[in-house]
Amino acid sequence: MLKRKQSSRVEVQPVADFGPDESLSDSADILWINKPWVHSLLRICAIISVISVCMNTPMTFEHYPPLQYVTFTLDTLLMFLYTAEMIAKMHIRGIVKGDSSYVKDRWCVFDGFMVFCLWVSLVLQVFEIADIVDQMSPWGMLRIPRPLIMIRAFRIYFRFELPRTRITNILKRSGEQIWSVSIFLLFFLLLYGILGVQMFGTFTYHCVVNDTKPGNVTWNSLAIPDTHCSPELEEGYQCPLGFTCMDLEDLGLSRQELGYSGFNEIGTSIFTVYEAASQEGWVFLMYRAIDSFPRWRSYFYFITLIFFLAWLVKNVFIAVIIETFAEIRVQFQQMWGSRSSTTSTATTQMFHEDAAGGWQLVAVDVNKPQGRAPACLQQMMRSSVFHMFILSMVTVDVIVAASNYHKGDSFRRQYDEFYLAEVAFTVLFDLEALLKIWCLGFTGYISSSLHKFELLLVIGTTLHVYPDLYHSQFTYFQVLRVVRLIKISPALEDFVYKIFGPGKKLGSLVVFTASLLIVMSAISLQMFCFVEELDRFTTFPRAFMSMFQILTQEGWVDVMDQTLNAVGHMWAPVVAIYFILYHLFATLLKQSEANADTKEKLPLRLRIFEKFPNRPQMVKISKLPSDFTVPKIRESFMKQFIDRQQQDTCCLLRSLPSASSSSCDHPKRSAIEDNKYIDQKLRKSVFSIRARNLLEKETAVTKILRACTRQRMLSGSFEGQPAKERSILSVQHHIRQERRSLRHGSNSQRISRGKSLETLTQDHSNTVRYRNAQREDSEIKMIQEKKEQAEMKRKVQEEELRENHPYFDKPLFIVGREHRFRNFCRVVVRARFNASKTDPVTGAVKNTKYHQLYDLLGLVTYLDWVMIIVTICSCISMMFESPFRRVMHAPTLQIAEYVFVIFMSIELNLKIMADGLFFTPTAVIRDFGGVMDIFIYLVSLIFLCWMPQNVPAESGAQLLMVLRCLRPLRIFKLVPQMRKVVRELFSGFKEIFLVSILLLTLMLVFASFGVQLFAGKLAKCNDPNIIRREDCNGIFRINVSVSKNLNLKLRPGEKKPGFWVPRVWANPRNFNFDNVGNAMLALFEVLSLKGWVEVRDVIIHRVGPMHGIYIHVFVFLGCMIGLTLFVGVVIANFNENKGTALLTVDQRRWEDLKSRLKIAQPLHLPPRPDNDGFRAKMYDITQHPFFKRTIALLVLAQSVLLSVKWDVEDPVTVPLATMSVVFTFIFVLEVTMKIIAMSPAGFWQSRRNRYDLLVTSLGVVWVVLHFALLNAYTYMMGACVIVFRFFSICGKHVTLKMLLLTVVVSMYKSFFIIVGMFLLLLCYAFAGVVLFGTVKYGENINRHANFSSAGKAITVLFRIVTGEDWNKIMHDCMVQPPFCTPDEFTYWATDCGNYAGALMYFCSFYVIIAYIMLNLLVAIIVENFSLFYSTEEDQLLSYNDLRHFQIIWNMVDDKREGVIPTFRVKFLLRLLRGRLEVDLDKDKLLFKHMCYEMERLHNGGDVTFHDVLSMLSYRSVDIRKSLQLEELLAREQLEYTIEEEVAKQTIRMWLKKCLKRIRAKQQQSCSIIHSFRESRQQELSRFLNPPSIETTQPSEDMNANSQDNNMQPETSSQQQLLSPTLSDRGGSRQDAADAGKPQRKFGQWRLPSAPKPISHSVSSVNLRFGGRTTMKSVVCKMNPMTDAASCGSEVKKWWTRQLTVESDESGDDLLDI
Repeated sequence: MLKRKQSSRVEVQPVADFGPDESLSDSADILWINKPWVHSLLRICAIISVISVCMNTPMTFEHYPPLQYVTFTLDTLLMFLYTAEMIAKMHIRGIVKGDSSYVKDRWCVFDGFMVFCLWVSLVLQVFEIADIVDQMSPWGMLRIPRPLIMIRAFRIYFRFELPRTRITNILKRSGEQIWSVSIFLLFFLLLYGILGVQMFGTFTYHCVVNDTKPGNVTWNSLAIPDTHCSPELEEGYQCPLGFTCMDLEDLGLSRQELGYSGFNEIGTSIFTVYEAASQEGWVFLMYRAIDSFPRWRSYFYFITLIFFLAWLVKNVFIAVIIETFAEIRVQFQQMWGSRSSTTSTATTQMFHEDAAGGWQLVAVDVNKPQGRAPACLQQMMRSSVFHMFILSMVTVDVIVAASNYHKGDSFRRQYDEFYLAEVAFTVLFDLEALLKIWCLGFTGYISSSLHKFELLLVIGTTLHVYPDLYHSQFTYFQVLRVVRLIKISPALEDFVYKIFGPGKKLGSLVVFTASLLIVMSAISLQMFCFVEELDRFTTFPRAFMSMFQILTQEGWVDVMDQTLNAVGHMWAPVVAIYFILYHLFATLLKQSEANADTKEKLPLRLRIFEKFPNRPQMVKISKLPSDFTVPKIRESFMKQFIDRQQQDTCCLLRSLPSASSSSCDHPKRSAIEDNKYIDQKLRKSVFSIRARNLLEKETAVTKILRACTRQRMLSGSFEGQPAKERSILSVQHHIRQERRSLRHGSNSQRISRGKSLETLTQDHSNTVRYRNAQREDSEIKMIQEKKEQAEMKRKVQEEELRENHPYFDKPLFIVGREHRFRNFCRVVVRARFNASKTDPVTGAVKNTKYHQLYDLLGLVTYLDWVMIIVTICSCISMMFESPFRRVMHAPTLQIAEYVFVIFMSIELNLKIMADGLFFTPTAVIRDFGGVMDIFIYLVSLIFLCWMPQNVPAESGAQLLMVLRCLRPLRIFKLVPQMRKVVRELFSGFKEIFLVSILLLTLMLVFASFGVQLFAGKLAKCNDPNIIRREDCNGIFRINVSVSKNLNLKLRPGEKKPGFWVPRVWANPRNFNFDNVGNAMLALFEVLSLKGWVEVRDVIIHRVGPMHGIYIHVFVFLGCMIGLTLFVGVVIANFNENKGTALLTVDQRRWEDLKSRLKIAQPLHLPPRPDNDGFRAKMYDITQHPFFKRTIALLVLAQSVLLSVKWDVEDPVTVPLATMSVVFTFIFVLEVTMKIIAMSPAGFWQSRRNRYDLLVTSLGVVWVVLHFALLNAYTYMMGACVIVFRFFSICGKHVTLKMLLLTVVVSMYKSFFIIVGMFLLLLCYAFAGVVLFGTVKYGENINRHANFSSAGKAITVLFRIVTGEDWNKIMHDCMVQPPFCTPDEFTYWATDCGNYAGALMYFCSFYVIIAYIMLNLLVAIIVENFSLFYSTEEDQLLSYNDLRHFQIIWNMVDDKREGVIPTFRVKFLLRLLRGRLEVDLDKDKLLFKHMCYEMERLHNGGDVTFHDVLSMLSYRSVDIRKSLQLEELLAREQLEYTIEEEVAKQTIRMWLKKCLKRIRAKQQQSCSIIHSFRESRQQELSRFLNPPSIETTQPSEDMNANSQDNNMQPETSSQQQLLSPTLSDRGGSRQDAADAGKPQRKFGQWRLPSAPKPISHSVSSVNLRFGGRTTMKSVVCKMNPMTDAASCGSEVKKWWTRQLTVESDESGDDLLDI
């Protein structure tokens, strides 16, 4: 059954072809090729082939000659085996013909190519054995593709269960994104390459001795160390006496001898820029630039390069590459399986047959006693006391092992106290294992994975205590006992299992990384093994170490430089590209490895008042009760209770819960109690009435909305029309309507009898959805209520303490709660800038021009702004301090110190008087920020009062000066966003603490092992020719390293510069493993991937090559896994505290959408001219894509002119500048065409056009100055103009613009993190000046890098942030006597360092800045990448949707002001198409909601681009899934209010339309009657003698009165019956001009009484038939009929009968609604 299901699934969804081994036919005539063991054999042979090619090098054969024949034999066997496989597959599949032929299968083609490479390698080896081909010849490069056969060994494990079309789409999209981000990276590389060429050029000027001649430059001709210089006297470094600044290229040195790094031309410059962007060796390039050119130019270029290119742009590139293959990575996770928790090792389940013959799973306790031990021992073994005793013994063992140290070579190590302790602990743990085996039985014991690990340790440590194996590789088992301590903490155990428990994925990553290293090492081995003077790739171990070094990015530039110098100038570009690509891939690989507050209790400082007895105080009021104003209450509200109060008093009182009798029964009850009870009942009744009315209103409105929605949906479905794709606005609107209908209309979902099965199923699904909606609502409300209840509880507790304790909330227990002075202090402390953003009259939102400035001013209070400014000024003053200009001896610097202390004293006094010091709710010391403020103030005050004149080194006064350097941290407390960053970073420290314990445990394990193996063995004589310590005496000549950049060769008889030094037997300068402390320090430096190459080389040279595995394993586990884990936990903790890590996918997309909408701007493109004249043609030309691409290519072509430096003395500069002038005129023509096409006003609307106009104007100015002056300044200006124009490419290319926005948004979001990094940098810089300002120069402390001033200290610390030799600087600052000169009185008179201070200073700085802050910055960049590069199906609003909205907005906003009136929103919504389209036939109600939302939020005023876009974004998402709690509640309330108001307006408009329709019909009928009277009046007057009607002629007063009555509202209009008919029961509707209606008695008309006389004329009647028609007043006269005389009597009777009818009905009564 399972097979059939799987096969059917595969047939329905065809998967990709994942290997030829699985696709062969079962009916093949060659059966052996389908055998599983054959497939396994071929995979093993692939690994053997890689091993063979790794041994196939000339140096390997020279050391081990038999390997040449071994490799030949293996290759021969492999060749025959793979050839036979290839022939068999060709026979089965066919070579060319057929759909599955051999050449049409990609894997078969790959296998065939590998067989061909194997044949070529075998033939080449035959020629090498026969000495026909030299082994050192380049023909060995033919073996380069052979290591790729490793793919055959692992491709069976990488299966993608994806359709081919899906894989094709993934690869296509991935290719587009990779291409786009590669262009982005190349853009910045080219930009900084051009800037480097023009700002620096060549670094060929060096200080040489005066008598140096051309062609005779040697090592002895250079300064020691080699120093760059500047030929200009005003800039750069000037050579000392005896040396001259000369150009080495002019002295005859070749390019290979000068080195390949520099800014000579654009190619070399881009190569150098990438080296610097890798943060490896960039600081030495900067120092060379400082010596050769002006200092400001070097600092600006390299610091911006590191910040933008290395930290921002490069990480954006890495983010794109990693996220591009996220879908494939998801498929890997599905293939590997999810990380589900496994069953406990202590309890398993097994099938057991029950009594009925069935099978069931029964839990079996594997720890159940199965041994033969007595019950008492088994109980002891299970007790917690036994386990704690064992763990304590493990702890003691770890401490003893960590206490081991090197005692000297003369001491006998085998029988010291540490060895005896180790024997004792080993015997103890052996007895523990035997006891457990005796109690549990061997089977029960071995079934637990923990017991297996313990048994392995027992066996290993037992062998380790054997004297011949002591301090050997078995020491690993001893130090691994520390892993057992993880069982002490359950939280730590769970944390470890969470990370390392399901190790399949981690193991796969390790295997993949190792395979990649092996393959790349083998390729590099065959590529460079024949190169002479290159020993890094002579054998496979050396090649592996070199490629692993590049993978860790430590010293990879040295590996590349040595290889480039060895291969020569011809192959240098190819080799450089190879290493750069591998380094980039290694960087990608390394990077890829990579709640509501419901607190109910008050703080402890406030709960302390609960320990004291309550002492409530009387309150003295200043007003009598009669003085208080009585609130005005409407009479209509009171009347509903006054009439019923007397009637219902007894009824209300009967319901008293105290007794069955009422107040009538007990007249003794006081009237006050009765009134209180009545008041309570009245309030309850009023509340229930209001709630019931509100519920009825909501229910009625909901029913109307549902009915309208159902009717609209039914009327909108027309038969015969094609199904149109609904927009996202329509989809989300219907989702909201359906959800509300389910929530409010659950009664209508009841299943009734007689329904069909479909109806029952649909009703059931609706019921389920209704219940889910109810559950969501209840969860949201529960969270909100829980938060509100916690807040209310805290407030209640605080109010109780305020009432019961007189000293509560009294600052310093002295100042009263409402004292005038305290109120004054509160006003001063809490005063802040608050610009009103809304109009107080209309309520409309003001679109102020400077709203960003207003927001900045309102960020903090005025007092905090003053303190921020004072703190900044004080920090600036501290920047001028140095060991040679101290604040104690500089009165000008003391001024800032006094100002800071005085202002901070005032600030703290005001805040303490306003909010209290400690025991108040808003006390100054209520968090760590308040403690830090008090601490900084006390330190500053003590230092100002003390002002010590002599400060000894490592004294209390120096410590006070160091603590004074924490002053910049006040900014963290004063700025709320800075406090938020710190709180989000360190709020949840549990995970950070746990991962730190894991790292320390790992370091302790390796440190203990290093002490056991390397203690005392790393010491060696500094003379490399001396091996024994007894011979290490006397002096010898040591060579000096002059330069790392120059590649000069020694001439015959020449010696390198050097000097005589004494021989010393000592450890390496920077590290040793003589004790655990030094070993931990060395491993911490290795953990930062700095200096580990030196540790590796020293261990290999002084202990043995096999011990090099130790450092490689630690680097891989500690750095690439452990350190990455630490950084990942810190970032995850930051995101969790910030809230982003807890967001769902939809909520994350919504946050991305809001960020994307913030930076979206309307198009500033004017419309095309209406006519087809000259301007319209120019508009079409300038807006054509071909024109834009041509301009972009011209910009690139002009930028290429800067490939070489523009120098006045260079003859190439003149033609390049001339070509630039031609390009400038072309761009002038472009700007002119755009101005003509768009008009000057339209051209000026776009910022891009303004920038182009500015650059073009500068270009014209440069052309004029260039031909007028023609000097170095004009060339510099021309280069700057070209660089400025180069930036315009970003605006012309959509991808570059989007990625550049990613960088900008990342900088904006990480602004406070960057500011925090700078403040910490400033604190450490000030402290560094105090601690290490006078340290003597050493290996890395020199004239460029030192702490002599705050500016230089900031430069050194910025270098340390990038990790550039920070450990060497630390060791230089640790220098102690006798290598320095101490001073007992002042620290500025000594050149010694501070060992403990340097250790804490540099380690803490590197952890905080490099590990935490810098990685947070990278994480924010990677996070913001999703703003612009999410796929269409992942986006809520895609880029095309935003672009379409921008175009429609551009059509509506004709004035290009960025705002439109509210009534124009209707036109804008009707013009939208695509996913934002609103179909007025189907979604008319949605259209009304959107229009009313704009009117309501902006009160009919103007709306901006972002207002409408924000409304569309809210309407286009499912707010239930995308919005967070607070935002969701606010949005739902707004939408419900809008729906209610729109429903009311709809009903009101519908009623008005009905009334108008009825009135129109009546007016039409009335007009027919009037025309009938006019036509028959004469005839009636002849035959009848009607009653006389008193008529008067209308006068002017009457006309005026008639006009006045026309102004009356429509509701006051009356109806007059003039000539009723049988079909007209009530007459017609009179217009608003009539003041009343005439009354009539028998036989006579009678006009109604009025204040003024009115005529008997009938007012005009207004009718609407497409327009307004006015009928003139007619006089009521009776016209005779034209019938025969015989009919006259009948007509007379009829008319008389009609006149006798009394009719005073109003026209409004005739309306039948």
